[in-house]
Amino acid sequence: MTDYSEFFSGDGPFAGLVHGFAPRPQQQAMAESVGKALDAGEALAVEAGTGIGKTFAYLVPALLSGRRVIISTGTRNLQDQLFHRDLPTVSKAIGAPVNVALLKGRANYLCLHRLAQAVDDDAPARGSGHLAAVNAWSRHTESGDRGEVKGVPEDSPVWPQVTSTTDNCLGARCPVYDECFVVRARREAQEADVVVVNHYLLLADLALKEEGFGDILPPGDAVILDEAHQVPEIAAQFFGSAAGSRQVALLCRDVQREALAAGLWEEELEQRVADAAKWAREARLALPRAAGSHGWERVSPQAQGALEAAVSAVGRLAVELKPIAEASPGLESCLKRSREVHTTWKAIILGPTVDEGGADGDRKEPPAGVRWLRTTSHHFSLHLTPLNTAEQLGAIIHGHNGAWVFASATLAVGEDFSHFLRRVGAPEATTLRLDSPFDYAANALLWLPPSLPEPGDPAFTRSVCEAVLPVITASGGGAFALFTSHRALREAAEWFADRLPEELPLLVQGSAPRDELLVRFRDLGNGVLLGTGSFWEGVDVRGAALRVVAIDKLPFASPSDPVFKERLNAIRRGGGNPFMEYQVPQAVIALKQGAGRLIRDVTDRGVLALCDPRLTVKSYGRVFLNSLPDMPVTSSAEDAAEFARLAAVAGGMTS
Repeated sequence: MTDYSEFFSGDGPFAGLVHGFAPRPQQQAMAESVGKALDAGEALAVEAGTGIGKTFAYLVPALLSGRRVIISTGTRNLQDQLFHRDLPTVSKAIGAPVNVALLKGRANYLCLHRLAQAVDDDAPARGSGHLAAVNAWSRHTESGDRGEVKGVPEDSPVWPQVTSTTDNCLGARCPVYDECFVVRARREAQEADVVVVNHYLLLADLALKEEGFGDILPPGDAVILDEAHQVPEIAAQFFGSAAGSRQVALLCRDVQREALAAGLWEEELEQRVADAAKWAREARLALPRAAGSHGWERVSPQAQGALEAAVSAVGRLAVELKPIAEASPGLESCLKRSREVHTTWKAIILGPTVDEGGADGDRKEPPAGVRWLRTTSHHFSLHLTPLNTAEQLGAIIHGHNGAWVFASATLAVGEDFSHFLRRVGAPEATTLRLDSPFDYAANALLWLPPSLPEPGDPAFTRSVCEAVLPVITASGGGAFALFTSHRALREAAEWFADRLPEELPLLVQGSAPRDELLVRFRDLGNGVLLGTGSFWEGVDVRGAALRVVAIDKLPFASPSDPVFKERLNAIRRGGGNPFMEYQVPQAVIALKQGAGRLIRDVTDRGVLALCDPRLTVKSYGRVFLNSLPDMPVTSSAEDAAEFARLAAVAGGMTS
């Protein structure tokens, strides 16, 4: 067995490579457990508290193992960090070069064929200059990774025009296939010892073996999933099905472009394209006007009729495309896309259908999942989402002959991993929970404000703001106020705008991109940032700039979410207790993510304010409190304000 102590000791290689590195027994313990799992080809779930250094703790045994390893993360930012920073550092520390590849989803790579089409059309360039910037970058990029491009926002309308999807990729029939950045990246991945991917791409490779390219990833001896708490929800998206009116709009545009290029843009085809676009628009007008997610019960008879008309229109377009599809790869792709949208929409809209093979005409069972829809101001998408993906995930895990390591700062409820392990289909996995090495007992204070109204009270958000303002003021800013709903966020923004001291800048989610708000918050040092979902995890503000984190409510998922609601119903039908078996564990993991924003480094100090009175008046409140790091608890606003003031002084933020 490998001795990892030499790498994680105070005079080991990391001490000379990483500024501020200090030996942590938890980091070495995690490395040893990961090494055992890799050697034995077993499944391991590790909850590694903030500050343990879990990335190095799994990378060192992975690189020393000599095995081919797939490392999967939840976001592109984490992929980039692993590939460009962490892996080179660990490779240098162990004194061995490693062949590493970075592989992202198709939409992250420039498609040279679609770029040429966009330049010919010139439509995306009007008023933005984004197309010109991408075109200039395309002449010198070696990877085609759109993350290299500066000055073009992630949500720029140019990106869908110059990247491909599984739907519209021409594969080996593409005229620039030999120069394709996606093909190049996948070839590099197949030859690498370590491949860095994301969870969705990992599932696509292991479950589907995507057509046209063979195995995307090498047959790795081990799979390590960082931010593993995200896997169950990503799996639900992956194993579900969805199609929307935006796909139809893009399909209609591409049919026209390809048919014109082939000299086949004739009256009948033009009419079929117009009909498909028209009925997709009509269906959107018949669906709920409010943007958001809706259960299928919100589909009125009028909307059902419009959706069925849209299905028929897309089906007729597919029929019209069939005899001309062989004229070009582009038209063949359009035929495939039209059939896929038609099939998906038909399955979701019509639900269970008559089994024509049955003598008695019995109806087939509906798909195992919940039908729902999402609407925006101009478009809609229809979804079928499975309620439980444990069986599919379990089949992938047990069908892959190698070790599996699940790592995250938030996997357990207290000491119990069973909720997470059931959801990923690996109930037999070995577990390890390691507390943060940070001194929460000295550097953090948990404040539970007393006498607040119930969360359902109309005055609740205002009362929370009134309670935390003195503590935020005593701290001289440097505060996150995190909310569980956009409605509460808007109400709090209005309240603070009128009452926050002028010297404390107010930053509100939605007023600027998240990364821009975080940079401003760090630079200001006295900002007050109000946020919701996207600021609960994946946000790292180290040092004295963040001294207070206030959370309004326990983060129970919205009961109006159609998939969530049906999951609870399924547990109830099975005789279980959906609240304790599902709602509480999910909320505990989410709360741990939000609370984890406060202490990010050894010298960080601050107050964690949890404003939900259910923590102290409900029996289940103890489950939440027991899942947090061990720190002093107070109900005194004066004590919380004084602790926050001293945190600001210690950080040099005030006198």
